[in-house]
Amino acid sequence: MTSWPSGASLVLLRHGQSTANAAGLFTGILDPELSPSGADEALAAADLLTAHDLVPDAVLVSPLQRARQTSAIVATALELPADAVHTDWRLNERNYGALTGRYKDDVRAEVGEAQFLAWRRSVDTAPPAMSDEQLGGFADTALFRGLPARALTRSESLRDVMARVAEIHTDRVLPLLADERTVLVVAHGNSLRAYCAVLETLDKSAIHRLNLPTGHPLVYQAGGRRYLDAPRAEAAALALALDGGT
Repeated sequence: MTSWPSGASLVLLRHGQSTANAAGLFTGILDPELSPSGADEALAAADLLTAHDLVPDAVLVSPLQRARQTSAIVATALELPADAVHTDWRLNERNYGALTGRYKDDVRAEVGEAQFLAWRRSVDTAPPAMSDEQLGGFADTALFRGLPARALTRSESLRDVMARVAEIHTDRVLPLLADERTVLVVAHGNSLRAYCAVLETLDKSAIHRLNLPTGHPLVYQAGGRRYLDAPRAEAAALALALDGGT
């Protein structure tokens, strides 16, 4: 695992449940809001950070609104200054290409379990690419009009996501950790799965098995990683795995 000073902490937080999570969609770069349960999860995460003396010095967040809403709830609860929170598109969720917005159960029934899992869980297999029409629709949104061209692709493998989260770790996170700061990263199931893979140099089998439930802070410190509420987080991760994974 990447090493840093003993006084530094990196907290990874998957946003609270979104309305698209609740509906069983391939969400990816769709931009749904938090569900009411998701907002409650964000508040509970803030309580855990307070209880464990992990109030962050800096927050890095994906610009997708489910992550921004989670970050805002946490920042308000912890009374963080506005200039502590910074967005970075490299934390965006994985782009599921032509699967974006489709019901997962429909895709599984259509292509079979093996292909479904390859698209959803593998490291190097990207889902089918978006059509010109679908890509153009996303390019014309306020979100992507404000981001660099490379922020919007036709599809992504998890390997692609690992490359961009490795960039932000080197560019923005490591300098803060070197100063023994506490850094909170609020992002998504697959962008954080990719982040864990980068931090721990996980092999493909370990990446496949890794599931990050919504709303549970995962802390990296000099001694390794741990969930702040391990029993509940591990139960939620198991339920997620039984449902097909992150």
